[in-house]
Amino acid sequence: MPSPDARASSSAAHPVVRVLAAEGRALVQDLGRTGLAHLGVSGSGAFDRAAYRLANRLVGNPERAAVLEVVLGGVRLALPAGCWLAVTGAWGPVTLDGERLEPHTAARTSLPCDLMLGPASHGVRYTVALRGGVAVAETLGSRSRDTLAALGPAPLASGDVLPIGPEPDDPVPPADLVPVDAPTTGLVELDVRPGPRLERLTAGARELLLDAEWHVSARSDRTGVRLEGPRLDLARHGELASEGMLRGSIQISPDGAPTILGPDHPVTGGYPVALVVTEASLDRLAQLRPGQPVRLHLVAGRP
Repeated sequence: MPSPDARASSSAAHPVVRVLAAEGRALVQDLGRTGLAHLGVSGSGAFDRAAYRLANRLVGNPERAAVLEVVLGGVRLALPAGCWLAVTGAWGPVTLDGERLEPHTAARTSLPCDLMLGPASHGVRYTVALRGGVAVAETLGSRSRDTLAALGPAPLASGDVLPIGPEPDDPVPPADLVPVDAPTTGLVELDVRPGPRLERLTAGARELLLDAEWHVSARSDRTGVRLEGPRLDLARHGELASEGMLRGSIQISPDGAPTILGPDHPVTGGYPVALVVTEASLDRLAQLRPGQPVRLHLVAGRP
């Protein structure tokens, strides 16, 4: 742990955040990369975009300011004096120098202090916004870490030093607390629409896909959220020619399991896409915990 003098030095003209511990997975994310699929680069970016946008609004940041996305906690950061911050998304024991920090609240450090993100009790991913944003170098126009392509800044490690960007033009909003419910730990319903290869499933499998209660696999990550449950039978076997993929596509793998593609998904794939999660439901994927029950609700078309 840095000495008080060392920590105070980070509040100079070029403030920085020092990573004191990173037992959980922590990534830098912004809104991602667009228009590069033809080069084999997916959009990536913040998994929970609602939490990302709220955190930046709370501290008066521009919309694309980079934040930290922390999975399940276990991260401790040394913040400089005068630093505005907000933590959104997952809920858990979050403290500033041992004092509880309320979720979805803008707070300012008067002295250098430590931010500790404990184990998340609701949801999976914390979003940490710092006023000025995390000012690491961009890769292909974004500061996001793409975990599949290994693009962008590496996951945080103890000893890392992260620069904070310049003071934004907009002030910190006077409403420093937004009442947002904690992510549910119970059944989550995802709205879906028919995918382009739904006919690849048998009629029984199409009904089962929508009627079954699925459970989130521990094998889920930013590439895709795998669902566990009954096996889905294919009416037609054999891999398709590679097709373009998008975030929220529900692919059916050869073992009959559905996987919902996340922000770091491959840009092409050969497994049939049976359904697609609607834009309004996509952010819920980011906070699904292993073992959590999920149902798929068809909002357009017929299975």
